[in-house]
Amino acid sequence: MEEVTGAQIIAEALKSQNVEYMFGIVGVPIIEVAMAAQVAGIKYVGMRNEQAACYAASAVGYLTGQPVIVIGGSSDRNQETTGAFQEFPQVEACRLYSKFAARPGSLAMIPAVVEKAVRSSIYGRPGACYIDIPGDMVNGRVEQTSVRFPSCCPPPPVSLASSQEIAKASRVLREAQRPLLIIGKGAAYGRAEKGIRELVEVMGLPFLPTPMGKGVLPDDHPSCVSAARSRSLLQADVVVLLGARLNWMLHFGFPPRFSPHVKVIQVDLCAEELSNNVRATVALLGDVRAVVGQLLQSFRSDPWRYPSDSAWWVTLREKMASNAQISKRLALRTTLPMNYYTVFQHMAELLPRDCIIVSEGANTMDIGRTMLHNHYPRHRLDAGTFGTMGVGLGFAVAAAVLERSQQTGRRVVCVEGDSAFGFSGMEVETMCRYKLPVIIIIINNNGIYSGVGPETWREMEKMGELTTVAPPVTLLPEARYEQVMCAFGGRGYLVRTVEELRSALQQSLADIASPSILNVLIDPASDRKQQEFPWLTRSSL
Repeated sequence: MEEVTGAQIIAEALKSQNVEYMFGIVGVPIIEVAMAAQVAGIKYVGMRNEQAACYAASAVGYLTGQPVIVIGGSSDRNQETTGAFQEFPQVEACRLYSKFAARPGSLAMIPAVVEKAVRSSIYGRPGACYIDIPGDMVNGRVEQTSVRFPSCCPPPPVSLASSQEIAKASRVLREAQRPLLIIGKGAAYGRAEKGIRELVEVMGLPFLPTPMGKGVLPDDHPSCVSAARSRSLLQADVVVLLGARLNWMLHFGFPPRFSPHVKVIQVDLCAEELSNNVRATVALLGDVRAVVGQLLQSFRSDPWRYPSDSAWWVTLREKMASNAQISKRLALRTTLPMNYYTVFQHMAELLPRDCIIVSEGANTMDIGRTMLHNHYPRHRLDAGTFGTMGVGLGFAVAAAVLERSQQTGRRVVCVEGDSAFGFSGMEVETMCRYKLPVIIIIINNNGIYSGVGPETWREMEKMGELTTVAPPVTLLPEARYEQVMCAFGGRGYLVRTVEELRSALQQSLADIASPSILNVLIDPASDRKQQEFPWLTRSSL
């Protein structure tokens, strides 16, 4: 009888569930799993940091609709409780942070556990799952005939909202004086862009995308009110949440950022999320694409359109024009060092309309969200709900691998704050090793939120021990991050002026064979424009 190893079983089980990509860092006892995965036809991308590997996998999950399965090696089963190398209760620990966590009871059970992990990750609210593989299982052998591989799990079932709630939602919207659609990441993940576009255009409704909802409809769509974000949230009397949650990114739906009397129509596939923080006037439980289809059908049978000359639209357009003028004035400043708005203005003029924008940082990400437009769904990847720093380069690697595999020709542009780049900067070697033509643009203000210039830094050095003198937010002024890329064979550019920025970006866009870093030095004191609610914390904005 022919025998197979645990590593081969894992690889074949993943392949049978249509897993195409694996990201990781190999070591005992997982090396054989990665090798078996390659033999099975799975693309293996070796990263430099385990966090970055998981970030990359999560990005592929978001872009393809196949969330993350984490496979971890653990100590041999016969060494448990003995103080084995890196012994830890991994399954128990991972249950707190994943939808499903298990260790197969035998080699023959591996495919069933893999199938359940994949199914659990995409059914209901998508989420990561964990599979624990002890070292002795990886190289253990079993007769091939004793292993049963379940067929690939079917796509998630599509659920519809109740017809009574759809009718109620229709009534509430028709009665709205100041309606607002909020398009969230769930709408992008749920491929709801076609229906939402029709909903917006047929009904004449203003919409506001969340950061990862950008591109479901183009940011330059005439109904997009991102430039009047604070005003639209504060004064809307009816808000429709399409795959968006009232968490910190939307200020929890609380006053003073929302009206205390706002009515919420909430579309979500997770029942537990409905009425979280603010009681939903209408709770539409179901798949966002399907529910949007139900709403459209309701308005097709009894047509209605929100008037484009309403006082609400006049207010929003005036505020959008006013905010655009403020940003334009900042962008047109010619003083050096440059500010955020000047840099982003010229980037926006040169970046391809269909590029994938990856972004992380504090001001870098926040200002970039408003100035770097997305025109297509799932073309923006950023720190999202958790605001996790370090995701950028892992996301960029994943997007570039996917774009190359699909031969789209779309460019991946990773816009980083200098502090954010430090979390996963060594992934530039990964990009060079696999020849992924990612363009990394580091907005370098010498610090976290803000820094100091070289002269101030030298003065601080004279004042005493830097560990007691240098402000905690400061980083080394004018650090030469672009040389990190050069060290591995990519292209590096030091940028101080608009002319250097435009030249370096144009050269990078023309080079489709290698990655590059633009180290853009800006004013360490550069900040975002004044907000309408200055008493609120930075993170709430």
